[in-house]
Amino acid sequence: MTDFPFDAVLFDCDGVLVDSEPITSHVLTQMLNELGWDITHDETMRIFTGKAVRDELPRIQSHTGTTLGPEWFDEFRQRRNAALDRELLEIPGAPDAVRALHLALDGRIAVASGADRRKVELQLAKVGIADCFDGRVFSGHEMPRSKPFPDVYLAAAQVLGVDPKRCAVVEDTVTGATAGVAAGATVFGYSPDTNGHSAASALRDVGVAHVFTDMKQLPALLAGWQAGAR
Repeated sequence: MTDFPFDAVLFDCDGVLVDSEPITSHVLTQMLNELGWDITHDETMRIFTGKAVRDELPRIQSHTGTTLGPEWFDEFRQRRNAALDRELLEIPGAPDAVRALHLALDGRIAVASGADRRKVELQLAKVGIADCFDGRVFSGHEMPRSKPFPDVYLAAAQVLGVDPKRCAVVEDTVTGATAGVAAGATVFGYSPDTNGHSAASALRDVGVAHVFTDMKQLPALLAGWQAGAR
């Protein structure tokens, strides 16, 4: 598609490609309860969605009075990954959208996630789209700074050989959208009426160019995008 308005599309993973946030939050809530923090699942979703758990370590330690070492995070990842392997589902329409954009852009798509690589790769394989991102998975855990900083998006654009300003970023949280905007990309906010995604108004407030509610709309939305549209 020679007249496609973007040179590449960079996807967040959790909440954009896979419906993982409620699963991860259930595991995290249980483990925080075990540490003595009487936090509910809804509170965990509100506080931690879109953020790396490791970046919230001071908050966790202040609520639990416990100093947490690497072994706690190892257990969290093991329990989280087991739950994802059992329960994970795709975001409706996401695999078809990914394959359509992979074809339209001759493979110039990538995943740029704030999560650790093992989680991202497990999830892409689970919903059958790992082949679309072979060699193009980027983790905020491997960057100097994770989201809301732009490092992971800048790294993805560099490897793809494209200007970040010529990239479309697909995000569903304020934290991730802030990172995409800071990278200079045009950010599209996925905001369905379900728990775990930032509200449309909050996404617009941080500079998202357009908010949509159905992942099936994404290929046509990007293909028909004109600068200055909302």
